Amino acid sequence: MTLDRVAIIGAGLGGLTCAIALRRNNIEVDVYEAAARIEETGAGLTLGLGAQHVYRALGVQGAVAAQACPAGNLPFLHYRSGDILLGGLDTGDGLGDDGTANIVRHIYRANLQNVLLAELERLGGRTHTGHRLAHIEQSDEAATAHFDNGTSATAPVLVGADGVRSAVRAQLVPGDAPRFTGHVAYRFLVPIKRASAFLSLGRSAIFIGPQRTFNRYTMAQGRIVNGAALVETREEVPEGWSTAASVEELEAAFAGWHPEVTGLIGEAGAIIKWGLYDRAPLESWSHGRVTMLGDAAHAMLPFLGMGAAMAVEDGYVLAQMLARHEEVGEAFAEYERRRIPRTAEVHHASKVQGEITQSIDPDDFALAGAPVNNRAMMEFDPTAEFA
Repeated sequence: MTLDRVAIIGAGLGGLTCAIALRRNNIEVDVYEAAARIEETGAGLTLGLGAQHVYRALGVQGAVAAQACPAGNLPFLHYRSGDILLGGLDTGDGLGDDGTANIVRHIYRANLQNVLLAELERLGGRTHTGHRLAHIEQSDEAATAHFDNGTSATAPVLVGADGVRSAVRAQLVPGDAPRFTGHVAYRFLVPIKRASAFLSLGRSAIFIGPQRTFNRYTMAQGRIVNGAALVETREEVPEGWSTAASVEELEAAFAGWHPEVTGLIGEAGAIIKWGLYDRAPLESWSHGRVTMLGDAAHAMLPFLGMGAAMAVEDGYVLAQMLARHEEVGEAFAEYERRRIPRTAEVHHASKVQGEITQSIDPDDFALAGAPVNNRAMMEFDPTAEFA
């Protein structure tokens, strides 16, 4: 029997990508988002090559790239001196492009989400806000999502795309809590007018120091600088976007670092910090009529900048499988066969990259054998076999 409808829990990047791919295969789709409004939550992200292959296949890469900034040579710099350890200074203008070049890009999460929401609406997909999942029921023919606003939705397939604290995963794998990784991340934004005095070493740069990493890059066509700092800590910090941090706290964590780091921190407005959590890999992401994608299935550390790309790749491949298989069980099995090995590799590599990066002595820098240099993994094209 041909699949006629899918319900997706979560309007993040993976869920919206999956919804667009389903609509392009003429499958009805409803996306249910817990938030009352889809707002500018989050900050910048690295858009890896796999994700951009997906967006080319879905016909939105031009719109995505127009909102993004080319990532340049991704230079690694010494935390005190600013000397180049790897790569080259990023002297680009930060403006978007037509998306043709096969390069890594940086983008403001809200800009990307808006592009995807507009495309989904154009294709006739439906998004429902204010729907927080309470529990799931299943039969042989369908899954029903019950929401805490008293409504419910039934569809032949339900997809959990609701992040690291996934309510769907809590239903499928009870007692499986996210694991604190001993790292905390700080994020903040600075308008380019205030940040420009601290960008003499280029628009994008990754400063490497003992148990610390500071990444900065422009986004929103060069109008905003995104600051992202990773710090090892013994203090368990909650996951999410709701914990505020002070400039003084972040300045203390990076005391003695290069003036372009400390100067940019001094210009920060609101700073958000959150603990970094991952999940133990699962042998299966599916049960009955329900499956998962993205962080709900395989939350990972950010040291390769691949988390968003994995969710996007998942969403695309899952949609292809649901469109090509008449039996849902067969579609889920093939989806997992294609995606679990890929995401497990990146999950492990992200952890290894973090261990290497955070333990590097910048005065004796070496990344030759690090996962970031694994071109086959970093440049993988999930759309190639569906062209």
